[in-house]
Amino acid sequence: MVELTLPKNSKIQQGKTWPKPEGATNLREYRIYRWSPDDDENPRIDTYFVDMDDCGPMVLDALLWIKNKIDPTLTLRRSCREGICGSCAMNIDGSNTLACTKGCDDISGAVKVYPLPHMQVVKDLVPDLTNFYAQHASIEPWLKTVSPQPAKEWLQSHEDREKLDGLYECILCACCSTSCPSYWWNGERYLGPATLLQAYRWLIDSRDEAKGDRLDNLEDPFRLYRCHTIMNCAQTCPKGLNPAKAIAEIKKMMVERRV
Repeated sequence: MVELTLPKNSKIQQGKTWPKPEGATNLREYRIYRWSPDDDENPRIDTYFVDMDDCGPMVLDALLWIKNKIDPTLTLRRSCREGICGSCAMNIDGSNTLACTKGCDDISGAVKVYPLPHMQVVKDLVPDLTNFYAQHASIEPWLKTVSPQPAKEWLQSHEDREKLDGLYECILCACCSTSCPSYWWNGERYLGPATLLQAYRWLIDSRDEAKGDRLDNLEDPFRLYRCHTIMNCAQTCPKGLNPAKAIAEIKKMMVERRV
């Protein structure tokens, strides 16, 4: 089940149904969440009709078509359009994903588009990721060493490098964290699957020399241990990663260092 963080004392109401493009024969219906902090109004769902013969195949293409040809006030984030930057993460057809890699033909019926759930909304489809990025920064996601710096580079074997596969590919789109009930309930204290996946990536990097400090930073009833292995994170990740497995490995590290 998806719940949205709405302005206080508000509810989603039916919004405007925009006119269908004249002469179009291949129309697709889009129902899009709209809310602006500048208006003293409840959030609403506006309905648009897109001429798919004049539009690209992805949901992001349709959103930009709407913005460019129907309603320029529609607000969303996007950048790379290649599933790399994570900017266009949103809830589409009930699942968190990237609009640029979600095909319109993969959805039956009207295409329903909402911002990422359980995040404060800045405007329309734009969530406030301030806390999410602050949590990522809190794990100090960079190489930490005490050994003298080598003349050229920190070397790593092929075997050690392969251990980072399935971790470094994370694009910090927040799809996994915003699909996690534990993060919904404890978002201010629980780091969430995305940040913990990144934490594990540095914990097992053979070049890093701050493993003890990193584990100390995670040793907290809320920062790490709110994960209940529901697996929503792995199911929704647009890059096919498994944050729950990484979290389980961190928990094993915590136990092993006490033995």
